[in-house]
Amino acid sequence: MNTFQDIFKSGFLENVTSVSVLDMVIALSLAFGIGLFIFLVYQKTFTGVMYSSSFGVTLVVLTMITTLVILAVTSNVVLSLGMVGALSIVRFRTAIKEPLDIAFLFWAIAVGIVLAAGLIPLAVFGSLVIGAVLVVFVNRKSHCDPYIVVFQCDGHASETAARDYLSRQTRRCVVKSKTVQRDRVELNLEIRLKGDDTDFINVLAGMDGVSSAVLVSYNGDYLG
Repeated sequence: MNTFQDIFKSGFLENVTSVSVLDMVIALSLAFGIGLFIFLVYQKTFTGVMYSSSFGVTLVVLTMITTLVILAVTSNVVLSLGMVGALSIVRFRTAIKEPLDIAFLFWAIAVGIVLAAGLIPLAVFGSLVIGAVLVVFVNRKSHCDPYIVVFQCDGHASETAARDYLSRQTRRCVVKSKTVQRDRVELNLEIRLKGDDTDFINVLAGMDGVSSAVLVSYNGDYLG
């Protein structure tokens, strides 16, 4: 009667292949190089509030780790089963604050998988195309991007005059929040510019009854 180990020995473990030192050096070197390219693209296209250098380093290391894991999986069928079981119980608790960061994480993982599979031209060419697309579209500045205007005034009359002025100077003007105190009114408005000129905020700050005016970029996560 064959034991469980005998069943696996009958042609199953014989399919184990070893990864040569040269293959490991080439794969990990390319993973480091492309991971560094992903890191540089991340630096170039970062649009968040707080830049995290540790996340950039994570992209490089994640590319190399994925390559290492896939090399091990492709060299040993039994090890691949163990890897699947081990990775299935891993849970990550770190919150991804920027949606674009998810794309960079998947990019790093995908490059590691493709490199370990031996598809070097696909990994290099695909990374160049993805990097070019990100640089072009993420860094593209448009006056249609939303902004937030925060201004303080001393009453209803000055508030109405300021809102009418903003409505004439912008493509779109929507009130996001309004705070009223005894002698002060503060408004947060989302606006869309008609062009690249922002001198209207200077005129707004100089209007009668307006004590301050601030123009800030709006990243899509409004906290009012």
